[in-house]
Amino acid sequence: MAAASRLSTSVLLTCAAIGVAAGVLQAGAGAISAPVSAAVPILYGLVLGVHVLPGVIAQELLRAPWVALITHLIAALVASAVVPVWIGRYVGTALLIGGLQELIAAASRYRRWEPWRFFLSAVIIGVVIAAAIWFAADAARFPLWAQIVYVALFVIGPVLWTAVGLAIGRALRRAGVPRRRAH
Repeated sequence: MAAASRLSTSVLLTCAAIGVAAGVLQAGAGAISAPVSAAVPILYGLVLGVHVLPGVIAQELLRAPWVALITHLIAALVASAVVPVWIGRYVGTALLIGGLQELIAAASRYRRWEPWRFFLSAVIIGVVIAAAIWFAADAARFPLWAQIVYVALFVIGPVLWTAVGLAIGRALRRAGVPRRRAH
């Protein structure tokens, strides 16, 4: 007989619902990312920051291991259904951001759910993404002030979207969405 799963069907369905909604939002962000990058590249970090949303909502609402990564992967699959050519980008981003969110939550043994922990996670994610995009977008070509703003917005974007995700997670909790413990 197989060992019982630590995540209930209810938790997995909640991850799926959050993932579908976030995946649609990510597909929309993907649609505007090219025009934003071309017209006002300095704002790209604000758009890309939306990718923290699935994990933040799932972790704030469910407060359980693996929910960020599962929700991110579902969101990536939904966004990929809308823009199949970007499946690698969506899945890679889901693994990176969801993995970082899980790692940071695991560091506290999934016992610390205060807002500061989510915002610390957002800053770390923003720095990691800013470093990766810095080279891909050749940010060194911008004047110094624009380089500073560019990097800052890659950190501020995930922080702002984390605030949105925490508000959504708290609202869902108040509405009684997680009926049982996630364990």
